Amino acid sequence: MKPRVSVQDSALRNGNFSLQINPVRSEDAGLYEALVAYDTEVQSCQVELGVITVTISPPSPVVENEPLLLSCNSSHRASLVETCWFHNRRPVPTSRTFCSLHGALSILRPATSDAGSWRCQLRYSDKEVISATYNLQILGFDGPADPIVYAAAGSAAD
Repeated sequence: MKPRVSVQDSALRNGNFSLQINPVRSEDAGLYEALVAYDTEVQSCQVELGVITVTISPPSPVVENEPLLLSCNSSHRASLVETCWFHNRRPVPTSRTFCSLHGALSILRPATSDAGSWRCQLRYSDKEVISATYNLQILGFDGPADPIVYAAAGSAAD
């Protein structure tokens, strides 16, 4: 996993044997075990790393009015009970424009106003709740709603 993993040598002296992974990938999910030997004593601990991913199809950049699919997947083993989506911290209701099914959210006609933070929240049968965020960028025209702009002669117009 090099060069994505590191152990802080200075922290080892204080009993901190943390493993840092940056960036985490889907294939990093699984069980990790640390074994620490000091004189004749051996300590061990196990940590399970779960990974959640949010992907977009087609890949970025997203163009205004072209359909897109946000997908949310997790390595969690329990049965998925519910998927909720949030845009800029507000719940997204399922509608003709936003359709959510099985961890995925389809946006049929994305607008520049749909750009920003999208968070998926997955709830499982074992009551585990997992979430991840994706920052969506959309290319498009973010101009006035009315295409007619009036400006006084001799002034500037934007």
